[in-house]
Amino acid sequence: MVKINDNYTKLPGSYLFSDIAKRIARYSEANPDKKIIRLGIGDVTQPLSSSIIDALHKSVDEMADADTFHGYAPDLGYEFLRNAIAENDYKSRGCDIRPDEIFVSDGAKCDCANIQEIFATDNVVAVCDPVYPVYVDSNVMAGRAGDYDEEQGLFDRIVYMPCLEEHGFAPEIPEKTADLIYLCFPNNPTGAVITKDELQKWVDYANETGSVIIYDAAYEAYIQTEGIPHSIYECEGAKTCAIELHSFSKNAGFTGVRLGYTVVPHELVRDGIELHSLWARRHSTKYNGAPYIIQRAGEAVYSTEGQKEIKELIAYYMRNASYILEGLKEAGYSVSGGVDAPYIWLKTPEGMSSWDFFDYLLENANVVGTPGSGFGPHGEGYFRLTAFGSYENTVEAVDRIKRLANK
Repeated sequence: MVKINDNYTKLPGSYLFSDIAKRIARYSEANPDKKIIRLGIGDVTQPLSSSIIDALHKSVDEMADADTFHGYAPDLGYEFLRNAIAENDYKSRGCDIRPDEIFVSDGAKCDCANIQEIFATDNVVAVCDPVYPVYVDSNVMAGRAGDYDEEQGLFDRIVYMPCLEEHGFAPEIPEKTADLIYLCFPNNPTGAVITKDELQKWVDYANETGSVIIYDAAYEAYIQTEGIPHSIYECEGAKTCAIELHSFSKNAGFTGVRLGYTVVPHELVRDGIELHSLWARRHSTKYNGAPYIIQRAGEAVYSTEGQKEIKELIAYYMRNASYILEGLKEAGYSVSGGVDAPYIWLKTPEGMSSWDFFDYLLENANVVGTPGSGFGPHGEGYFRLTAFGSYENTVEAVDRIKRLANK
C-alpha cells in the first residue's frame, strides 16, 4: 500500500494566493459589472523591454538553424550569462563572486523552496514573522517544521523572529540558535530594509554559530537609499555562511518567462563538505536548465541599453509605490515600505482583522491586496499592497481607498 508524505497534511489550508484567487472569483461571479483592481500578488504588468525582446527574437532564430541550435543548457547555466551576472551584480559592488559559484535557474521561488533539500531534516529553521510563505511551507513539506499549533498559527520546530513596527519591521537575532536562517531584504511583505552594519551582525552571528543564511535578494534592484546593501556578500565573511537567491522577475519583468540564479560560494563548508558540491549535484540531477533563449534574454538585461531600460521600469513601479504610500498617508493609514521596495505595508483600521480588511476593500473599493495574516501571526492587523500594477490602475485604486476613508 502506497504511503503519502504526511508532512503535506500538516500544511494549514491552501497556499495564500490560492485562497485570495478563490475569494476574488466568488466576488466576480456575483458582481460581474465591477472593475476589480489587483494590487495583491507581486506579478508585474509592464511588457518586456526592447533589448530583451530583441535578444529573444535573435536567439529563437538561432534555434531554427542546425549550426546555432542549442539543446540542454550546461548544469550551472551558460557561461555568457554567469559572466554577466558576476561582473554586474557582484564585481561592480566589490563582491568576490566567481561565475562558477552562480547557478542559473528558472526563478528564485523554486530555488528558495528547493535549497533546503541539501540540509538535514533535523536542522532548526528560523524565519521572519511575517514571512514569504514558501520559506515555511517548503520546510514543512520536508518534515523540518514539526507540528502546527492552529491557535497560535505556528509550527513548533520553527524559530519565528518577530518583525515589529518599533524595530522598523526588521528581525532581531533570535535567542535560540538556528541552523538555517531565512532573510529577505528588501523585505517581502513589509518592504523593510536594513543597513550594511545591521546585516554584518547577522553574518558575524552565522559564522560564530555555524548557521547558514539563506538570503533572498529578489528585490535588491528597488533599493533607492544610499548605504543599503544590495548583496549579503558586501559584508565581510559572508562567503563562509551565506547562500544568496536572485530573480529576474521583478527587476526585468520575467515573471512570464522565468529566470533566476542562486550563489553558493566554494568557501561555504559544513560537515567538511562544500555546500556548492551538494547544490551542484541536486541541480544536475533534478533540473535541466533554463532555456537558451531565456538565458540570452537574461544576458541582454546587463547590456548598456538593457540597464537603462531596467532602470526606467523600476522607476515606473516606484512611482506607483510613492503614489500608494503618500495616498494612504493622506487617507489616515499608518503605512511603511514603498521607499526601497515595491511593497507597501499598512496597518488595518482598528478592530479589523487583515482578512476582514481584504473583504472590506474588495467589496467597497473593488481593490485587492494581501492580508498580513497570510504571512504569519505577526502579520495580523496589517495588509500588503504592491506597486506592480499599471500607473493608471494604481492611481484609481488609491483614489478609491481615499474616497472610502473620507465617507
